[in-house]
Amino acid sequence: MSADYKNWVPNGMIAALAAGTVILGAGTAALMCRKMNPALKKALAGTAGTGTLVCGAMTAWSAYAHGKFSYDGKRQLSKEIVEGTAEYITLPEGGIGLDVGCGSGALTIACAKRNPQGKMIGIDRWGMEYASFSQQLCENNSGAEGVQNTEFYQGDACRLDYPDEYFDAVTSNYVYHNIAGVSKQTLLRETLRVLKKGGTFAIHDIMSKARYGDMQQFVRELYDEGYEAAELIGTTDGMFMSKGEAKLLGLSGSALLVGKK
Repeated sequence: MSADYKNWVPNGMIAALAAGTVILGAGTAALMCRKMNPALKKALAGTAGTGTLVCGAMTAWSAYAHGKFSYDGKRQLSKEIVEGTAEYITLPEGGIGLDVGCGSGALTIACAKRNPQGKMIGIDRWGMEYASFSQQLCENNSGAEGVQNTEFYQGDACRLDYPDEYFDAVTSNYVYHNIAGVSKQTLLRETLRVLKKGGTFAIHDIMSKARYGDMQQFVRELYDEGYEAAELIGTTDGMFMSKGEAKLLGLSGSALLVGKK
């Protein structure tokens, strides 16, 4: 049995978009053949035709992104991002790390592999919009990878169910930009709250100013508060992907916030 980390663009999404394209295309063709008021026919066929083009473009983009993100594909962008983020996580002997929004467990497991002397905990809410991800999937993937130093639990990134300075490392990958109704810097603060003094952190996300505000100021604030190290590293200039690739995939502004408390 091999690990199944799923794909950030589900197969079901591509199938649904492809089906929609076919249905709209067939509807457009039927309207063109039907006898009706010319003006009405033009309007209806034009609307259906535009819908066909839009749905077709979305299908093509989804298939493109699916290929880029696939763990089994040629590009394996998701794997590159996960393993690159995990490189920044270090646990001491007997230490415990936290992965916020673990999804299919990929980052949790990658960090656990790099730190066999410690343990990684992955939490996620595994909501209906991410139905293909689950606690059981994470546990199965960990077993498939032969990794025993992982645990997975239901959790909320907005209110972590752990006391202050509980973990020796914290990490997250492309999670916070999906959480509506709360400041992204507030989410970062909540994650860093549970990090021990001297612990490492590596948080990767789309940290554009529109989403996150002034992250350079945030880094300065961490230093003012006594953090040993804090750095914002852009990941779209060749580190994980090119700027053009990031733009096509909707990942412009991706960056790693790394450091030591």
